[in-house]
Amino acid sequence: MRPGRASLPGHDAGSGRGGDPRASGGVGTLPAVGLTRRRTRSRACPVRLPRRRHVAGPLALVALGATLTLAGGTSAAAALRAPAAARKAAKTALRVVAVSPRQGVTDVAGKAPISITFSAAISARSPMPSINPQLPGSWHTGGDRLTFVPAEPFVPLSQVTVSVPGGSKGVVAKNGERLVRRVVDNFTIQNGSIFRLQQLLSLLQYSPLAWAPAGPALAPTNTAAQLAALYAAPKGAFHWRTAGWPSQLVALWRPGVYNVFTRGLVMSFQADHGLNVTGAPSGGLWNDLVQSLAAGVVNTGGYNYAIANKTQPQSLTIWHNGSVVLRAPANTGIPQSPTPSGNFPVYARYRNEIMHGTNPNGSHYADPVQYVAYFYDGDAVHYFPRADYGVPQSLGCVELALPNAAAAWPYLAYGTLVTVLN
Repeated sequence: MRPGRASLPGHDAGSGRGGDPRASGGVGTLPAVGLTRRRTRSRACPVRLPRRRHVAGPLALVALGATLTLAGGTSAAAALRAPAAARKAAKTALRVVAVSPRQGVTDVAGKAPISITFSAAISARSPMPSINPQLPGSWHTGGDRLTFVPAEPFVPLSQVTVSVPGGSKGVVAKNGERLVRRVVDNFTIQNGSIFRLQQLLSLLQYSPLAWAPAGPALAPTNTAAQLAALYAAPKGAFHWRTAGWPSQLVALWRPGVYNVFTRGLVMSFQADHGLNVTGAPSGGLWNDLVQSLAAGVVNTGGYNYAIANKTQPQSLTIWHNGSVVLRAPANTGIPQSPTPSGNFPVYARYRNEIMHGTNPNGSHYADPVQYVAYFYDGDAVHYFPRADYGVPQSLGCVELALPNAAAAWPYLAYGTLVTVLN
């Protein structure tokens, strides 16, 4: 694993992108044990990775994870539906009539203004609502409405909470009425540009493609410009960093499309930065991408790709930065339990593991395996002892001899694409 990559609890500490692989020495050969096993969902080791708490970095980006609601468990919508008797009893108290964006709304524009309408005109000296995550901007008073105008956008997919203060220090109207109870409302910001996501992953050297802007490059530390670019990606061009990649990988690249190619890049970044390795965009992902760019923290492990070919003699070939680093005989699934064809990113890795499952005849197994990299459901590339390799013998996994499995494992990092052919 390359220096600086965080180890993930419950997973291997060697989840780096590759580079100079180090095979662990001194591993004994396991006794021959029947058919190789396809791992089932009942495996002992968890796959989901723990979420990391983000610590504010040098870049003054907005924090994530907020929502908009009423104090004491009352939402803005519930406050507006209060019983008639309660409204009559509080007829002299200031009330919130409407909040925009509404409670629970998603896909809100990054720089959408926030407005709160009250039952009376608001005093210019009234306390103002608070917003979490905090964002540069200003509140404006106009009659019975308070409006917040952002100076820059929220991070994509941020969950935003707006709190309207109540009680003795609450919002006050010109006629002296005060908001009795705090009102809280939540909404979620829209996703950012997939083009920009791919550009950032290229700039941070997670992609086998480099990207160059058509005009002047945005300063990595210009927070406002970088946040704006998350929604309106600057123009530019991608090109492959090196030649030598197989046509199967080249065909997967789709600019502006979130397919398995981009998902693998995202998973690699998530693993490096302690995020849940889901392959899905999130507020934490966008935040860490921009922070990493500002701090100059880039991937140093290069890019890896693997093809498992089911045509006999079956084989596994691995490329690193456009060059073949391993070509070895392999076993794939038998007809009763074939290895699926397609393109799959590695989603979990284990140095050693006991695989549990059911054989085609209904019997159960618990087999020790080594150098495990899961790429589809319970199917993984791993070592399993056989008399020979190159023919279908497994229950869906891609089996390798011990020396080849040890050599392959450092390259089969989180997010590495495995293409199964034929």
